[in-house]
Amino acid sequence: MPRKNDIYKVNITDINNLGFGVCRVDGIVTFVSGAVAGDVAKIRIIKVTKSYLVARTEEIISRSESRITPECPVFSSCGGCVYSHVSYEKEKLLKKEYVKSAFVKAGLPDIKVHDICTPSNTKHYRNKAQYPVAPDCTYGYFARKSHRIVRISSCPLVPSIFDKIAKAVCDFLKEKKIPIYNEERHEGLVRHIYIRSGFESGQIMLCLVINGTSLPFSDEFVTSIRKKFPEIATVVLDINDKKTNVILGGKIKVLFGEGYICDTLLGNKYKISALSFYQINPVTAAEIYKKAIELADIKKGEKVTDLFCGIGTIALSVAKHTEASGVVGVEIIPDAVENAKENAEINNINNARFYCGDANDRHIEESDVIFVDPPRKGLAPELISQIAQIGANRVVYVSCSADTLARDCALFAKEGYTTHEVFPFDMFPRTGHVECVLLLSRKDK
Repeated sequence: MPRKNDIYKVNITDINNLGFGVCRVDGIVTFVSGAVAGDVAKIRIIKVTKSYLVARTEEIISRSESRITPECPVFSSCGGCVYSHVSYEKEKLLKKEYVKSAFVKAGLPDIKVHDICTPSNTKHYRNKAQYPVAPDCTYGYFARKSHRIVRISSCPLVPSIFDKIAKAVCDFLKEKKIPIYNEERHEGLVRHIYIRSGFESGQIMLCLVINGTSLPFSDEFVTSIRKKFPEIATVVLDINDKKTNVILGGKIKVLFGEGYICDTLLGNKYKISALSFYQINPVTAAEIYKKAIELADIKKGEKVTDLFCGIGTIALSVAKHTEASGVVGVEIIPDAVENAKENAEINNINNARFYCGDANDRHIEESDVIFVDPPRKGLAPELISQIAQIGANRVVYVSCSADTLARDCALFAKEGYTTHEVFPFDMFPRTGHVECVLLLSRKDK
């Protein structure tokens, strides 16, 4: 049996969606950090369990053809871009295979998985960043599976202005000796710097997450930061005084502006607050929504429900681009529901209604077509049964987790729904995540 710190020479045969190379040591599946399928490597065992091993790469003896030099200097310690050391062509193949394997595991091996739909840009595509602040008034990201902060000076996934704003915030905090939050002792004030932008509007929201109710020198802070960055349309505080790993506390205090920014997606204008869900990559999101509406094939006069609707992006896109008689959106976050209602008014859409509630619990109105875009955990089995009971002809499922998507499709199959193909989109290039959309139809329809 291999032991911790044993060293082996291995052939890396695969790579998983967490970016670990895969091989076998004495017949035991071994996950190797820093390795790529096709590498011949010397590895050191760092963890031994009953069913698998974990190792790190000590030396690359022979490089895989898919291996590249990571652009980001902190790739090996940051927990974000798991595929920065492989070519993008290889990444697309890996993500397609990941989706395929999820459906095979769920007992649906005959589902056709289309090629990955790739974005126009694999860099600077994110419209949102949340940076924990370190005790020395620097910022960064949490290392993988820890709360150790990896300091960064730039991130290739976010707009370059985000890093400049975060540095300016940290400089101000340091100058004014504003205390930084200590997670272990639950002391200090500033926890996170949270920035989001409107790609079409160019507006930026700056939010400081604080362990308190106010920010010292707040007026001076707003004046200083907006002088340097006039693109900042609003500055807000998120009050999070709980001893928790959750980033946002949920209570917003506006220091400047309206407390929201605006953006445009598929011809509709949206208000986006700090607490509202809005797709991180809106350019690719627009392509996903186009495909979702195409698959729904909504006929004139049909009723549509959008569950987990956020600020109404899918619901209002359906209302704008189809002849549905009415669209109902359900969302659990009150601020997002208010944004959705305002967004309907802004875009002169009169046939959309929005309600606040847990989509997994709420009674669903009779609908011809239902859109679902749930969190990573997927749908509750009770919700799937309820969708079947109201007799929805078609369900369009947008998912950020192929595993829960496949699991839920197997449950839908037991309720009389069938699907034949899934369309994966690379919403999050260089990370291990992939977005998917598919249509589920009632067999009797």
